[in-house]
Amino acid sequence: MTNEATINKLLEMRMSTMADTFRSQLDDPSMNSVPFEDRFGLIVDMEYDNRKNNRLQRLIRNASLDQPQADISDINYKSGRKLNKNLISRLATCEYIRQQHNILILGATGSGKSYMACALGMAACKQYYSVKYVRLPELLADLAIARGEGNFPKVIKQYTKYSLLIVDEWLLIKLTESEARDLLEIIHKRHKKASTIFCSQFSPAGWFKKIEEATLADAILDRIIHDSYTIEISYVDKENDKSMREIYGIKNSKN
Repeated sequence: MTNEATINKLLEMRMSTMADTFRSQLDDPSMNSVPFEDRFGLIVDMEYDNRKNNRLQRLIRNASLDQPQADISDINYKSGRKLNKNLISRLATCEYIRQQHNILILGATGSGKSYMACALGMAACKQYYSVKYVRLPELLADLAIARGEGNFPKVIKQYTKYSLLIVDEWLLIKLTESEARDLLEIIHKRHKKASTIFCSQFSPAGWFKKIEEATLADAILDRIIHDSYTIEISYVDKENDKSMREIYGIKNSKN
């Protein structure tokens, strides 16, 4: 078999990086003295690294993060607000995802909830977990449309499959009974099977007021709060504090 035939077969098997690396080695006289095992290892490493990188980029793209530039290493712990650095560092390891635990991120508007959630989402992508970011109004609209079009089970399954679901603007407004039931369906199916991050301006005690039907409120909160971590972004010095939007130069951010 000729070298060109080998390259064509690699391309046919969609191993283009391996084919390019093999061709480069053929064109490099210095590679003639390198043992076959080492040359082959280099070819495989290039293909492997390229596939891993493509997978990461695909995960990031599919996550639809509101702030894809967010990064745990860029979190400012001297911005005038109180943050639990040890907890955040621990959560960045994604152990909570392996444990199927949730995270509650609580704080006022502009405190950096969305940035924090997206930074944790990016950390999960980098460990090759499937992630999806969605604002609660968008999620409710998706579910309402799915019911009308007869695709409700399919959409529920879609939101259930992610290793990490990030729900921003959680319970800013009151839910109808129908909306609460739809959310319970997703939360129930993800309970103890996958992790969810909830970003809210209100503490869980205030969530009851946003879910008028008491039985549904109990069911939803019971599945969210137990086995969850809480990140409270509280102000230390409100007068001298700068919002996370100012710190990171973020425009038109929701939270």
